[in-house]
Amino acid sequence: MSAGGAASRDRTAAASAPPDLGPPTTFLLLRHGATALTARGRFSGSGAREDPPLADAGRAQAAAVARHLRGTTVDAVVSSPLRRCRETAAALGLPYAVEEDLRETGFGTWEGLTFAEARARDPEVFAAWLADPSAAPPEGESFAEVAVRVAAARDRLRTAHAGRTVLLVSHVTPLKTLLRLALDAPPAALFRMDLDPASLSALAVWGDGNTTVRYVNTTAHLPPA
Repeated sequence: MSAGGAASRDRTAAASAPPDLGPPTTFLLLRHGATALTARGRFSGSGAREDPPLADAGRAQAAAVARHLRGTTVDAVVSSPLRRCRETAAALGLPYAVEEDLRETGFGTWEGLTFAEARARDPEVFAAWLADPSAAPPEGESFAEVAVRVAAARDRLRTAHAGRTVLLVSHVTPLKTLLRLALDAPPAALFRMDLDPASLSALAVWGDGNTTVRYVNTTAHLPPA
């Protein structure tokens, strides 16, 4: 083979090789520990009059997460502003920042109600809420609105912590939304995922914007219920 042919082959190989994207930005997704409302299956969002603290079980869960993470590289911890997340983040023993857009959905007049109570109070609105991500509870926030602010928070944090590992302490809806967006899944996927209190999930965002989900709803680190 001539030198010219070899050079041409090398140029072709270089052009077809995948780009070096560097290390991804890894997001560890931690749902806060249990509160009194968690145990009763009640809506507990950012619009509630009360901002419930962790229950005893939630504090034990947060302590278990702290033990599990020892020896794990975590470059930054970012929490929802709500008390149950801030208490969970504080229990980890690491400095943390607060990101307003990681707060839970505002459930409006359904705050404090069970699903059954909300359905009985507003049957048509409840059915629309289940079927349409742009529908919101009375005086509340839609899943579409939550997705916009959660995606914006993700992008800001990815830029600020590129190539590093960031632990996000948040709530069911924001964390499910991050996983849904990573999978390019439809909004209905929110109702097909379970995220237990103090569970861990993880996703990686690469330099070109592609995202991979590494695991979902890991609870092996938690004490027996």
